[in-house]
Amino acid sequence: MAKRVKPRKEQKHQNLPQNWKFIFLEELAETSNVTKAAAKCGAMTSYVYKHRREDPEFRRKWGTALLEGYENLEMETLERLRFGTAPGDAKFDIPNALRLLAAHKESAAREKARRGKRDRATVLASLNAKLDKMRERRAAADKLLEADEPPENSAGGEQCA
Repeated sequence: MAKRVKPRKEQKHQNLPQNWKFIFLEELAETSNVTKAAAKCGAMTSYVYKHRREDPEFRRKWGTALLEGYENLEMETLERLRFGTAPGDAKFDIPNALRLLAAHKESAAREKARRGKRDRATVLASLNAKLDKMRERRAAADKLLEADEPPENSAGGEQCA
């Protein structure tokens, strides 16, 4: 007979630390494991997935954290392939690490490409903002120059009636 599971309380009624997102993202970057990262900050896994769906900034940071985690795993795997593992070090499974990296190669490449696009977009937005400020200053300077010039119809003296 299947064990009956009690319904969970809504996550919003639980006491999450104020910096739960930071804790979650740090652990996600370290472990690449959503379940462990959620447990570390005291959140339910379903809540962090729901939050990712609803919060674009959190979704972006999640992708960045996963990319960092995969890069860490890749570097650790390369180090162990080059130099071996310490005697009795059974915690690192190289074949599974390689399978995980291969499985997520495409998503990591998409995240890297998205990062590059964001960086170009940020630079372009910054340049456009600078150009707008230069145009505003130019327009203000033109107005000042126009105010200092005498009117075109005036001959410099009073007109007689």
